[in-house]
Amino acid sequence: MMNACPDSLWPSFRAGARLTVDLGAIASNYRYLQTLASGASCAAVVKADAYGLGIERVAPVLEQAGAREFFVAHVDEGIRLRSVVSEKARITVLHGPRPDASAECVQYGLRPVLNSLDQIAVWRSEALKAGRPLEAALQVDSGMSRFGLSSADLDALHEDGRLMDGLEVSLVMSHLACADTPENSANSAQKQQMLKMSARLPSAPLSLSASSGIFLGPAFHLDVVRPGAALYGIAPNQNGPNPLAQVVRLQAHVLQIREIFPGEGVGYGMTYRPDQPRKIATVAVGYADGFSRHGAGQGCAWFEDICLPILGRVSMDSLIVDISDVPEGKLRADMMVDLIGPRRSVDDVAEAAGTIGYEVLTSLGHRFYREYVGNGEAFQKDD
Repeated sequence: MMNACPDSLWPSFRAGARLTVDLGAIASNYRYLQTLASGASCAAVVKADAYGLGIERVAPVLEQAGAREFFVAHVDEGIRLRSVVSEKARITVLHGPRPDASAECVQYGLRPVLNSLDQIAVWRSEALKAGRPLEAALQVDSGMSRFGLSSADLDALHEDGRLMDGLEVSLVMSHLACADTPENSANSAQKQQMLKMSARLPSAPLSLSASSGIFLGPAFHLDVVRPGAALYGIAPNQNGPNPLAQVVRLQAHVLQIREIFPGEGVGYGMTYRPDQPRKIATVAVGYADGFSRHGAGQGCAWFEDICLPILGRVSMDSLIVDISDVPEGKLRADMMVDLIGPRRSVDDVAEAAGTIGYEVLTSLGHRFYREYVGNGEAFQKDD
């Protein structure tokens, strides 16, 4: 989410850290993906508050860049999105219509993804109440065993055509489990299974690929692609350099600088003890801000072109870095260091923590001062 309080209550001069979101980079990434998937319609996934970066700021930029279809996970996300995009924008709810929220899907013009026979029944009931057919997407389970209609469900639909009464099917979709590993044979197997299953459903545009799937090539693009993480600069796979513009930069203030000597402990548990004198700095970001405690010893910050290794454990509100390589007097208290930025991407931070860029991005905290820039000058990772 965006700051829980109005921006006026979180001025930059009081905040411990600043998160800069480059809206121009998001638009650039969308246009790049749209070109890459030429021949298919390119939607935009803005679930989880646009991957933590603020749906109110991000979605209008994506619409201006050409997005006409948006995907969210929950009904309330769709309602929130409806207030910041044009009436013409199509909003699809991936989790479908929960029984107690199906009426709101109709009220706000949200297209649900129907993942089960139960959800089909709920949406059929809403169509009956509305007295008109209601648009829906159908998802088939092509092998991931997470969401979607099974082969047995398709048998039931085939045996009783009335189960689909009132449904205007405008999309049939599935989701790839292994798209971030292009060489995985499961990708082709899922595609073939989806095509086989979709042939048993009403004719409609087909969608299989999210961010990583787009990079599998035109054979996987079908009619609609659904990029999410790639819009926000996360690498689609580990094969070669990341072609996407970096979107976020996280800078934090230095709270205190001190010298430590051999054998002195650093942080909770005193898990780091130097074998020679070091100069260290305490920085105003911790795990409460989404900067993981796990794998901290493999992480670092940057000051200009100098790497600052993280020492010891990350605390709730702070972490400690080694600034011994910084020339005397160049880095002072209250100056800022980069935790995510030109020399360290979201994916780099994730690798150190043993996780994925998606988790890092969506976990970034709400105590930062958030600055949105839109001039398109993305923060590129140095070679």
